[in-house]
This record gives sequence, C-alpha cells and structure tokens, in this order.
Amino acid sequence: MNDTVFALATAPGRAAVAVIRVSGPRARAALAALTGGATKARRASLRTLRDAEGGVIDHAVILLFPAPASYTGEDCVELQVHGSAGVIDQLTDVLLAQGLRLAEPGEFTRRAFENGKLDLDQAEAVADLVEAETAVQARQALGQLEGRLGVRYQIWRERLIEALARLEAAVDFPDEEVPADVAEQARDALEALASALDLALADEPRGRRVREGYRIAVIGAPNSGKSSLINALTGRDLAIVTEIPGATRDVIEAPMVLDGYKVVLADTAGLRPTHEPIEVEGVRRARAWAVGADLRLWVVDRAAKDGVWREALGSIREGDVCILNKADLPAGADGAAARMAAEGQGLQILTTSVLAGGDGGVKGLLTARVERDLAGSDFPAATRARHETLLRAARDHLYQALARLDTPELAAEDARLAARALARISGRVDAEAVLGRVFATFCIGK
Repeated sequence: MNDTVFALATAPGRAAVAVIRVSGPRARAALAALTGGATKARRASLRTLRDAEGGVIDHAVILLFPAPASYTGEDCVELQVHGSAGVIDQLTDVLLAQGLRLAEPGEFTRRAFENGKLDLDQAEAVADLVEAETAVQARQALGQLEGRLGVRYQIWRERLIEALARLEAAVDFPDEEVPADVAEQARDALEALASALDLALADEPRGRRVREGYRIAVIGAPNSGKSSLINALTGRDLAIVTEIPGATRDVIEAPMVLDGYKVVLADTAGLRPTHEPIEVEGVRRARAWAVGADLRLWVVDRAAKDGVWREALGSIREGDVCILNKADLPAGADGAAARMAAEGQGLQILTTSVLAGGDGGVKGLLTARVERDLAGSDFPAATRARHETLLRAARDHLYQALARLDTPELAAEDARLAARALARISGRVDAEAVLGRVFATFCIGK
C-alpha cells in the first residue's frame, strides 16, 4: 500500500485524551508539517500542533515508530491530543488537506498482516481482544495473538510435510534406491495427525463458546417463573413479570458474566398450545433458540395441575436442568409428573422458589456447568467457524490419503490439500479470498 492513512484509535466523544494513528510512507512528513520539525523515534515528546497557516490546534504528546519496527511495518505516528471534538475535527481537516485518507475498518491490522507482522489468525485475535467483554475472552484472544494457534498449526503442517516427502519419493523416484514400502511409511504420521485433528474438532465448540458466549435458553410453560428467574439471575428487571399468560412474545437475550465467562440467557415465550398468530410465532422462536442453545433451563410450576409442562418435553436434551419452581406453594400434580419425566431424560433437578428465595442456587449451578464445559488445560485449536471449516477439510483430506496409500500419486495430492488447508488458517496461502470478511469486523482505527 503506497497511500498513508489515519484514524481516531480511541472511542469517539468527549474524553481527557484521544489518540490519532497515522500509518504509511507520508507519516513522517505529516508529523513534521504539524510540529514544524523533526522527531526522535520511539520517544514521547510534547509538541505544539499547528495547521498550514500556523494556527495552534493543540499541545500533544507525539510518538514516531519508523518502519519496519512498528505495528503495521510502515512508518507510524501516534498523536495523543485532548479528546475534544473541536481538536479532532481540526486535525482531521489538516491531515486530509495533506493528502492522507481516513482508514477503513481494520486497515491498520490488515497492513500489519500484509507486511508480515501478524498471521491471519493473530489478526483475528486483535479484533477478539478489542471486543472482549470478560477476562476469559481476553485471555483466549491474547493467547491467540501471541501465536499459540499459529504454532500448533505450523507443527501439524510440518509433520504433514514430512509424511508428504515419503509419498513424493514413491511417486518421483520409483526406480531409485528408496524402500519399496516408502509410501506405507507415511501411514503412522498421517494417522497420528488425523487423530490430532479429530480431537481439535471435538474441542472446537469450547473456543467458540468462550468467544461468542455460552447460550442458555430458559424454557417452560407460561407463568412458570421464567422471567422472574431471568431477573433474579441478572439482578435487573429485564423481563416483564405478570400473571397474564403469554406476556413474553419474543426472545429476550440477557448477557451476564459467570466466573469470567460470558453467558447469554434467553427468556422465551411460554410453550403452550395456541392459535393466536403472534404467540404462535413467539413459541416457534422459543423452540428455535432452544435448539441452538448450549444448555436449556426447563422451568416447571410444581404447584400447577394443568399438564402444560409437557409442551417443553420436545425441546429438552439429556444433561439439561429442570427447575421445579414455586416450592413455597402447595405441590400440584405437575410437579411430581415433571420430576419423573426429568429423571427419565437424565436432567439435573433443582427445587426452589424464585420469588421467595431469589435464584435459589441456580446461579451456582450454572457457574459450575459453564466452568465444566468451557474450562480446559489446553488452548483451543479453533475459535472461529473459519478455523473449524479448514480443520475439517484438512482432516477429511488426511483420511482420503490414508485410504489411497496404495496409489501414492493420489495420496500425495490429498496430503498436499490437507497442508494447504492448514496453511490457509494463518493466511499463508489463499489469504486474499478471506481478507475482506476478516477485516470487515474490525473497528475504525485498529
């Protein structure tokens, strides 16, 4: 890239300090025009910034990072100015007048990738770190930024290339002094790598859940206490609580943090037979959200006796949690029947009264479940759908290669395709095809 870009790197709005970043071949010249002189590299200096007519814009701390030892690999400048709209607008006008242009979302990090400062998976980690809402999300993103994913992919790729070398030898030197079973010698390496990718794919949901949030659907019949439970868990009046059945018509998502993990609770429409069009759509959305959730909390009014609790049976899964609510009221027939159904489907059961006792231990139960499902000793091998797709492609090519070892030419081609898929995760090949999608998710100035 031959042009020079700039952007506000801090959040817009009034603040004590705002940071404007500049990157490109004209960054030094732009800084000299603003300050009226040269600047020492990597040394913070207090300077007066002036426009083309000599008018004072602001007194700022400036930093110069010469190429290639900068974030983008280009000459970079940071201007730490007072965070007022007036100062930022003046600087924007002056920099535009000098021929610089406003950066696009993620353009600084894209330049870092294209100049070899970051792999593509590390560039994705920059966006994840900026967007991290919890300590665990930040740790995962930081580990990826430090190259932990890239190192793992590179180790796998190098092992695959070693196996590929044996296959290539069988193809290219059939009449030379190489062992007759040289292609078969690649089997152990290919099987070990395929098994490693199987384990990585099995663990893929963990990294994605940490990044996007662990999804918990709260389902059940109308007036079972779903909205009251949501409010008790979050400590906020997010959901409307009323004795009128069917008050919740849409899915209400409530983010919260449990022991450092992001969790998304969903209050859903009460599940019951209905012909009212809006409520029918609410029930459809409730069932759809429950299908994609990581865990379902099935709330049952144990004091009821109308049998409507059965409407949720088709949405629960083994390992879900049944909350027998309203323990402060006399037990009805529904409580005992729902308990038997929950035990039969392998659900964890908790009896409580949300109105009388708050969350009644539900938060502690959820914290333990989230920790069990998301904590792990190993860094996850995939944190995005793109990683999972390419790992799956590499794994499938490896199994094809194993099935074709008696035809080394075909096995070698499958091994090459597997290596190519692994390299695409870090952007070592075919990067241009995914750059637009990756960097479109970035904020301006990063």
